[in-house]
Amino acid sequence: MPRFTTLFTLKIFTTRKQIQEYLLATGSKTIGFVPTLGALHNGHLSLIQQAKQGNDIVICSIFVNPTQFNDPKDLENYPRPIEADIAKLTAVNCDILFNPDVTEIYDGNEQWHLNIGQLEFLLEGEFRPGHYQGVTQVVYKLLDIVKPTALYMGQKDYQQFMVVSKMVEIFKLPVKMVMCPIEREPEGLAMSSRNVHLSAEEKQHALILSKTLSWVKAHFDVKNVYNLELEAMNMLQAEPGVEPEYFEIADGKTLLPANENSKTIVALTAARVGKTRLIDNMLMM
Repeated sequence: MPRFTTLFTLKIFTTRKQIQEYLLATGSKTIGFVPTLGALHNGHLSLIQQAKQGNDIVICSIFVNPTQFNDPKDLENYPRPIEADIAKLTAVNCDILFNPDVTEIYDGNEQWHLNIGQLEFLLEGEFRPGHYQGVTQVVYKLLDIVKPTALYMGQKDYQQFMVVSKMVEIFKLPVKMVMCPIEREPEGLAMSSRNVHLSAEEKQHALILSKTLSWVKAHFDVKNVYNLELEAMNMLQAEPGVEPEYFEIADGKTLLPANENSKTIVALTAARVGKTRLIDNMLMM
């Protein structure tokens, strides 16, 4: 039998050999998978709770993936409260935590490039070049290790969900993609592991992201997208301490500019609040 640590019902594995041997021993059961970078919050926990409703086993991975960080300082400063994360996973009865080291995931100087088309260069891709190559690289590896039935990701990272869905389509991977709603703090701020870096004052200023999205939704008219985007950027720029990078109203399937033929429309934004970069989005229709 593979070695593992048990905390209540939570089993913790640090190598692919351990987790694969354990899953093989459990027989063919449905597996819900939630990949994360750690620093878990209620948004992550909601993914695990949804995965538990439809699967026999739920696995959460915590791996701060170096290939998806453009800024070395961002990678260095990314929060890693592993003991607190373990306690949270235990509290929601997650079955398995996969918490590998970098050397367990990557072998030396690996090369990776996946042609995911324009999705790689729009919005987040423009401001974080190479980011989605790193995301697809690590998610492909994790899916190959875990071989889940369903993959659960949050709507907050809307573009990331689309990128991973494209990768799954390209490789014809037998996994169901499930997008879960954004979890928000009481005043509206989208939950994020990066929120811990915000001061109390910055947190108040950061509320302009969700307020602007809500305003656009309340005034949404597909014929007036250009003016709505202009007004939204003006609202963001007027907030002290907030430096918006983009606010775009896009087709929910392509992330190209929305038009009257778009069946799903999403507004997406990114901004720096102090030294912390935040993203948010909201479905318009």
